[in-house]
Amino acid sequence: MPLPKLPTRMGAMISPAASNDASNAPEPAEAVVAPAAGVPARKASTKRAAATPAAAPAINASPAPAPAKVASAPPLAVVPSRNPRKARLPAAKRKLFVLDTNVLLHDSNSLFKFEEHDIFLPMIVLEELDHQKKGMSEVARNARQVSRFLDGLVGTSTELEPGVELDTLGNQEALGRLHFQTTALHSNLPIELPLGKADNVILSVVHALQASHPKRAVVLVSKDINIRLKARSLGMPAEDYLNDHVLDDSDLLYDGVMPLPENFWLKHGKDVESWQQGGTTFYRIKGPLCSEFIVNEFVYLDGELPLQAQVKEVSGTSAVLATLRDYSHGKNNVWGITARNREQNFALNLLMNPDCDFVSLLGQAGTGKTLLALAAALTQTLETKRYNEIIITRATVPVGDDIGFLPGTEEEKMLPWMGALEDNLEVLHLGPGNGDIVPAAGGQDWTKNATMELIRSRIKVKSLNFMRGRTFMNKILIIDEAQNLTPKQMKTLVTRAGPGTKIICLGNIAQIDTPYLTEGSSGLTFVVDRFKGWPHAGHITLQRGERSRLADYASEAL
Repeated sequence: MPLPKLPTRMGAMISPAASNDASNAPEPAEAVVAPAAGVPARKASTKRAAATPAAAPAINASPAPAPAKVASAPPLAVVPSRNPRKARLPAAKRKLFVLDTNVLLHDSNSLFKFEEHDIFLPMIVLEELDHQKKGMSEVARNARQVSRFLDGLVGTSTELEPGVELDTLGNQEALGRLHFQTTALHSNLPIELPLGKADNVILSVVHALQASHPKRAVVLVSKDINIRLKARSLGMPAEDYLNDHVLDDSDLLYDGVMPLPENFWLKHGKDVESWQQGGTTFYRIKGPLCSEFIVNEFVYLDGELPLQAQVKEVSGTSAVLATLRDYSHGKNNVWGITARNREQNFALNLLMNPDCDFVSLLGQAGTGKTLLALAAALTQTLETKRYNEIIITRATVPVGDDIGFLPGTEEEKMLPWMGALEDNLEVLHLGPGNGDIVPAAGGQDWTKNATMELIRSRIKVKSLNFMRGRTFMNKILIIDEAQNLTPKQMKTLVTRAGPGTKIICLGNIAQIDTPYLTEGSSGLTFVVDRFKGWPHAGHITLQRGERSRLADYASEAL
């Protein structure tokens, strides 16, 4: 009996409701999942909608009273909208966000992420953008892109005091206006700060705007914690840029596994249909819990009637489950590696599935992410010939001080960053589970040496800097330490996949070394959430460490 066509079931995108009150910002909504009776509590998925970002975080600080001597800023004119479909709020209810330079350098599209509210750019921000535009780094590219956006928004306008509409370039979600600093703004801050520093100049501008526009909420938006602390100390509201956050809490991240309640078969065991296809047994079940399943999610049940299965289809209160291959048994070993726990078995079922084009594995150090990915890649490249090459890359972010420039070719420069690759190749080189160590010089096992050379010939180490514009066909792309990538970098890598290519993302969001990236804004969190429910993608969070008892205890005690 053929399996019905699998529907695409993406997770619901929940965006905070926009507030029309100038003093109250929107609060993020939470997804509440009400399980059926007897069903164990399950994590709910919450994220900010990328297409409809939050206008601003909650603002608790009230504007400071106007000082005695402040140079008044020109009034920010309210110009009728050119787009009749745009519902423009009154000026008093529109917030005025003053953007710090680091927000623009962090996200070049941040100009268009504040919905109906207005944006103000101090002159010192334009100066800092100009200083950052040279070079080939991500920051330099963002600085150049922001400059191009500003040039396109201004166009041929000679009068900038009324501001320019932010939807001029076609960004329909941006309903506000962009204002530039056209006059000198001076204010007497409650605390004397040296004006030679750019942060203090921006604080002075925010203070002057507060005094000149007491009926509007003026908010400083910055990724710099220190300037936000200084602003709050001076009585000015300041918030972080949160539009790039996929999740507010990393505990809500989709883990790919759902435990079933003990009474599962009592409520879902009636009218069960079963059939076999391609050596796999399928079950069509009906019940209240089926509506909570996600396509390619793994479910398990311990007890008298144990079950380990993968969700293949969800339709209302009906779902199709497929049994798994037991990779914990020695006869099903993958390049000599067998699964040591339930999550590793789930991961190998994803890694060895030819219909699964994108796999993401999360877990702390020692859970076996790299070893499982390499074993599956070598098996499908050298044994089954499903892929013709393995490409490994990672973000080159040092944990401590940078050691400087490295000599050699691209691959030689990347080798010091690939210590995990060498360690796992050594484990895989021992043989199919026999633990034999290759003899030293003088008594070498030439067969194993030849095998090692063959393995190395099929593995290519590449740098992220040269990925743009490439297309990988019939290859396995392993992205190690993916938690250090931004969502934009992750998109660049995933879109390199051509026909017959499989992408595997590995990482631990608790070990992020990239500045300005958090657990909620990491590129790894981004792809896990966005690929959730796609029939050709799967995700597993590995829970148990299998490296050694010392490593397991250190992970808990330290």
